[in-house]
Amino acid sequence: MGLIDEDTAFLSNIPVPLDITVAVVYFVFGVCSLFGNSTLLYVSYRKKHLLKPAEYFIINLAVSDLGLTLSLYPMAITSSFYHRWLYGKTVCSIYAFCGMLFGICSLTTLTLLSMVCFVKVCCPFYGNRFNSVHGCLLIACAWVYALLFACSPLAHWGEYGPEPYGTACCIDWRLSNQHTTARSYTVALFVFCYILPCCVIVASYTGILVTVHASRKTMEQHASRQTHMSSIQTIIVKLSVAVCIGFFAAWSPYAVVSMWAAFGHIENIPPLAFAMPAMFAKSSTIYNPIIYLMLRPNFRRMMRRDMGTLCHACLKSCLCFQGPVKYPDLSTQHLLFCDTAYQSHHVLCSELNQDCNDQYMKSLNFLK
Repeated sequence: MGLIDEDTAFLSNIPVPLDITVAVVYFVFGVCSLFGNSTLLYVSYRKKHLLKPAEYFIINLAVSDLGLTLSLYPMAITSSFYHRWLYGKTVCSIYAFCGMLFGICSLTTLTLLSMVCFVKVCCPFYGNRFNSVHGCLLIACAWVYALLFACSPLAHWGEYGPEPYGTACCIDWRLSNQHTTARSYTVALFVFCYILPCCVIVASYTGILVTVHASRKTMEQHASRQTHMSSIQTIIVKLSVAVCIGFFAAWSPYAVVSMWAAFGHIENIPPLAFAMPAMFAKSSTIYNPIIYLMLRPNFRRMMRRDMGTLCHACLKSCLCFQGPVKYPDLSTQHLLFCDTAYQSHHVLCSELNQDCNDQYMKSLNFLK
């Protein structure tokens, strides 16, 4: 009887066309994530001697997103195509563990990165003391934090099991609806892995925008510098808004459904209501490399240069093309993207031709 129940739990509860659609979407997500995060790691390796401590978080983000891609997408895609979970109960628990570990590590890394940026921009006296040792310690804390929540269901604080739609695994939502211990784990996830990171990210980037705006006010008397600061502020606004929107879009649906499953009538929740939030959560592996690769001029410049070199080599080897090929000097193109909010102050201070942090503090004191 137990075997029959297990087989039933691993059957898809959504229509076959929707399962096929989910599989295709996951395939596209997987290819994009694999390309984006691998490119980010490659560029980071190429400029490893120039990496700043804050950039360690971006590398860790790529590692966790790549781990999520490699451990989840292949099984999710094949199971959706076959309209049932193919890999049994043990692999189901491993799948759920990997999803929890890499997912929480990614969102924790995003949270720590926002805090580091806030300290560097808004409290430069302390931010300048941030070094590679501090960065590595915080990254280790992110993994320990994620490991703590990922291992809890293995110690029976909560349980792993098949998703209600049948072709993937995560927290056993039915158990969290029926048992207080499992429900408490779901609440802890909601508070410490969604509400708290949301508050920290929004507060950090809001503080950064306020500080940059105040810094811009001090330079309004310099017409040329005012234009430059306006561009910088626009870029920082775009970066901050992109990070916040990406985070909320990826994790909010899952957070809402988890609370609905824990405290509502789970039998009234359609299986598709679980499948869609899972899809949104997996989309985080795509937008992270887009934001942190495309909005960083030094990363983007190196990526373009390497792609130009690769195209040149392909032309010479495949087409037997002789003679030099002239490519535009990509390093001279004006890249209207932000290296980080902290580096925007370096741009400002380089125009003043003085030490960055001292001048920035003088600019703030100018208003007093």
